[in-house]
Amino acid sequence: MEQEKIGRLISHLRREKKLTQKELATYLGVSDKSVSKWERGL
Repeated sequence: MEQEKIGRLISHLRREKKLTQKELATYLGVSDKSVSKWERGL
């Protein structure tokens, strides 16, 4: 449950900054697949 809320927050903030998952991943030093998993609450 908490993971889903965090995922929605990450997604919302990323879109607010007009970043793609790949751009955010590059900035954080992780893969874009990781960002996708976070946003889906996995």
